[in-house]
Amino acid sequence: MGDYWTTDRTTDHGTTGSARALTAGLLMGGWVALLWVLEGIDVATGHALDTYGISPREMSELRDVVPAAFLHSGWEHVASNSVPLLVLGFIAALAGLRRFAAVVATVIVASGLGVWLTAPENTITLGASGVVFGLLGYLLVRGFVDRRPWDILIGVGVAVVYGSLLWGVLPTQSGVSWQGHLFGLIGGVAAAFLFRRPSTRRGPDNLVTV
Repeated sequence: MGDYWTTDRTTDHGTTGSARALTAGLLMGGWVALLWVLEGIDVATGHALDTYGISPREMSELRDVVPAAFLHSGWEHVASNSVPLLVLGFIAALAGLRRFAAVVATVIVASGLGVWLTAPENTITLGASGVVFGLLGYLLVRGFVDRRPWDILIGVGVAVVYGSLLWGVLPTQSGVSWQGHLFGLIGGVAAAFLFRRPSTRRGPDNLVTV
């Protein structure tokens, strides 16, 4: 005799859509606020935090892969990343915080290691744009990987609004880490496959069976 579950209209943890939205909004609002606070500290200390950026191919710099994703080179830099990070992060976090955390961790490591391996000598790379590109890649392919029509539509909407960002993976602008963008994007696409949702099939009376 098989096991049956009725269609669940909540997340894996039983939270409603409004609660998910509130949690995702608070998370991303706090994240973006943290970026601004850190930039304020950096400015107030004469850019002392810039030392936590990534210098390529130095073993001691591997420890800076994570903090570099939360630091910026000026107010304009943090401002340019804030809105897309807030929007894309909010959309991605709606599907669940544990999955979101795993995706972000994968993106940060992929982007940071890519920069460490391929950035030009005598450079310091920092900024959240690698995460932005990772979330973009993740949202663009997530629906196809999970075979969820609603997420495919979300991906199409994201492509319409933010698809032009993809030009940032090309080495066309001096002083901008296309390496961080490219490897962040790759990390986001990889995360969609690594953390894909388990497949389900419909049983009798529209019940989900496993």
